Amino acid sequence: MTTMTTVAGKTSTPSQERREPRRGESGWKRRAPLLPALVFTIAVTQVPFLLTVIYSFQSWNLVRPGSRHFVGLDNYVDVFTDSQFRVAMVNTVLLTVVCVFVSMLLGLGLALLLDRAFPGRAVVRTLIITPFLILPAAGALLWKTTMFDPAYGLVNFLFGAEVDWLSEYPLASVMAQVVWQWTPFMTLLLLAGLQAQSKEVLEAAQMDGAGRWRTFASVTLPQLARYLHLAALLGAIYIVNSFDAIYLMTQGGPGTASTNLPFYVYQRAFEGFDIGQSSAMGVVVVAMTLVVATFALRLMFRSFDVSGGVK
Repeated sequence: MTTMTTVAGKTSTPSQERREPRRGESGWKRRAPLLPALVFTIAVTQVPFLLTVIYSFQSWNLVRPGSRHFVGLDNYVDVFTDSQFRVAMVNTVLLTVVCVFVSMLLGLGLALLLDRAFPGRAVVRTLIITPFLILPAAGALLWKTTMFDPAYGLVNFLFGAEVDWLSEYPLASVMAQVVWQWTPFMTLLLLAGLQAQSKEVLEAAQMDGAGRWRTFASVTLPQLARYLHLAALLGAIYIVNSFDAIYLMTQGGPGTASTNLPFYVYQRAFEGFDIGQSSAMGVVVVAMTLVVATFALRLMFRSFDVSGGVK
């Protein structure tokens, strides 16, 4: 005779109760293949960051053996009172804002052009994507030697000038290379948003007598809002960490004219050998990036449903 158990209005048998742990075990078995990836991610990201936090509370210069000792928050005080750090932070904000805005604007224009049917559109689309597929280091060297060279650069040839762009306009030169690198990404993302528009809505706007500009401002642009938010977030996350272009094109100079936070942290760690202060700078940069990313994600969640749908 089978014993019946009633829980919360439901009847179950001992055999059914014995099956529940097995379902849980099967769930863990399905997740087990992901465990090596999780361990690897923690090992290469979280463990180094934890060590960076520990080093940030110490005074440790590699050129002075035996100088390692605990100093508390002194490194963080030095970071916020460092004038070069403030200059690097301003350059980072300026570089990120200008590059994201300009690349989004150019990407929107190119996406509007590519959304129309014309002969050779597939070839043009492939050519526009090409800069994003080039390695950042290769792209930086290309712009340094081919575009901005004062003797035989294409920019001086086109404008008929003799300007050493990397010395006289270092930050603007880096911005030009970064914008060239990221405009294809913005184009692809916004083109996907344009092609996701409802054709019925566009036809209804035309039937109501709306012109191209009115249709773009009242129908297309609101539809692209969520894609613009996503493009701005992803672009800012990657551009704020720009290092290759500055290292290979200007070396942060002249002086600190084109130095951003990642390059300044590199200088203090690998040129100044100051592990303590460079670690404190790294922690501050990560904290500021997390704050900005949190606000950006909250803005995105207003457009995208957390469950995966779009509002």
